[in-house]
Amino acid sequence: MVGAMRGFSRTSTTPAPVNSGLTSSAGGSSTLLEVMRGLSGCTSETVERGKTIFFPGDPAERVYLLRRGAVRLSRVYESGEEITVALLRENSLFGVLSLLTGQRSDRFYHAVAFTRVELVAAPASSVRRAIEQDASVGLLLLQGLSSRILQTETMIETLTHRDMSSRLVSFLLVLCRDFGVPGAEGITIDLRLSHQAIAEAIGSTRVTITRLLGDLRQAGLVQVDRKKITVFDPVALAKRFS
Repeated sequence: MVGAMRGFSRTSTTPAPVNSGLTSSAGGSSTLLEVMRGLSGCTSETVERGKTIFFPGDPAERVYLLRRGAVRLSRVYESGEEITVALLRENSLFGVLSLLTGQRSDRFYHAVAFTRVELVAAPASSVRRAIEQDASVGLLLLQGLSSRILQTETMIETLTHRDMSSRLVSFLLVLCRDFGVPGAEGITIDLRLSHQAIAEAIGSTRVTITRLLGDLRQAGLVQVDRKKITVFDPVALAKRFS
């Protein structure tokens, strides 16, 4: 994973505005997306699945807002083990620590496109100036950072399960909450997930994930169709492995 190549495709096309879910209480109706797009040097970026957005130790020069898809943040330890610390959903803010620490190289995480993603990115210097000029921008960033911290805490809770079947179930329930689409059969996770991608996210192996998903299918708890997973009854799934 650490050796993955960067996969940016920068475009000058600006997508139609979509409510980021974060609005400025001090400035009225401004959203974080609108603030980011109004900054000097802002770009729209597309990153293909599996490509690196930034490595640990990279210069912390840009702040990112995830518009579509999912981004995996992980820590790589000296042993070579890579642990997922957050799986970011749409409208998540990341790469913002440089604004708090003042360091130009504070990338503690490996950020990878878990799916094909669309980002809005702005220079950290532009974001810093915007905060200095308007306190409401800082409030928006704090709200976005708080959301990211909550996602990290949820992922850590998932990985505390020693039993891999419980870890997988916990991960599926997180995905249902953050990426789930209700339907007639249950909750469909709106991500195309390979067994390998799931294994990497929760520190398992593809063979183990294939076996455990097979067990869940046999138990009538999930369905897998073209890499999309449907959980028929999240409550029943949680109770079975609580």
